[in-house]
Amino acid sequence: MKRILCAAGLAATLALGAVPAQAADVTMRISLQLPLKSHLGQNLLMFKEEVEKTTNGEVAVEIYDSAQLYKDKEVPAAVGSGAIEAGVASLTRYVGDIPAVDIFYQPFVFDSEEKVRAAVAKGSPIRGPIDEAIAGTGATVLWWQAYGGAIMLSKGGPLKTPADMEGKKVRVFGKTLGDFVTAAGGAPTLISGSEQYLAYQRGTVDIGMTGVSGVKSRKLWEVMDTITITNHADIEFIVVMNTEFWNGLSDAHKSAIEAAAMKAEAHVRNKMSEIEAEAYAAAEENGMTVYTPNAEELAAWRAVAQPVYDEYKEKAGELGQTLFSVATGM
Repeated sequence: MKRILCAAGLAATLALGAVPAQAADVTMRISLQLPLKSHLGQNLLMFKEEVEKTTNGEVAVEIYDSAQLYKDKEVPAAVGSGAIEAGVASLTRYVGDIPAVDIFYQPFVFDSEEKVRAAVAKGSPIRGPIDEAIAGTGATVLWWQAYGGAIMLSKGGPLKTPADMEGKKVRVFGKTLGDFVTAAGGAPTLISGSEQYLAYQRGTVDIGMTGVSGVKSRKLWEVMDTITITNHADIEFIVVMNTEFWNGLSDAHKSAIEAAAMKAEAHVRNKMSEIEAEAYAAAEENGMTVYTPNAEELAAWRAVAQPVYDEYKEKAGELGQTLFSVATGM
């Protein structure tokens, strides 16, 4: 009977599609909205293998991908409350509690790899205060996961200037990007990453914003036909752990998790350009047109950004104003 119950439990775990953990002293469940085959999923697998190896199996990691347990927007509350030990969320999902996190979605502020790396470095004048603020939600930031620059998706042709967005419904993944869409004459709609495919398929929106790696992992070429490379925002995901759970770990387990997290963070950051190149290639191989705006067209997009900056500084409080000043020198 015991064997039957164990087998039933394993079957249930596999039915959920999680990456199961072996018997261990501590089990850490991680919620992920993306498929396991995505680069964020593969990054979690690296973390899992490293933690289980360095703790000799004392800490086991279970990954629940494709939003099986929680959608992206639900992760901050689920982790903060302790409903799950850890989760991956788009940084902008914390904007309700910490409006300043949307510094990374200020149009064209982080428009180079050098600027992004300086901003996301652990303890930097930008990341440091954000990690500290997130701690106030009951979560401890383990590491940041690079997702690349924001692109635009459309059907029937590229989005060369804001005029091509005017009057169109646009999928966004954060309020600040929504403000950018409004400034450009579009109508923003906040849609979770896991719900993108259906939104494009059903025509809920006309245009999409995402990272190009998501085009590949979600096969968005089946529902959209054009990518416009604007890189108008830097998309960051964070892996957070419930602070009470974290504080209950032994020092040895904390050290192992921290080391694995830093290894995973460096790996995904260093591979991002390669990941994006592969995703663009896959998109073209599957029939998508990839368009790069010229300097004049990019200038037109940048020209509509000022109201977004003004609103951010007004609503993000002292922290937001400080971050904006550090990021832009203004």
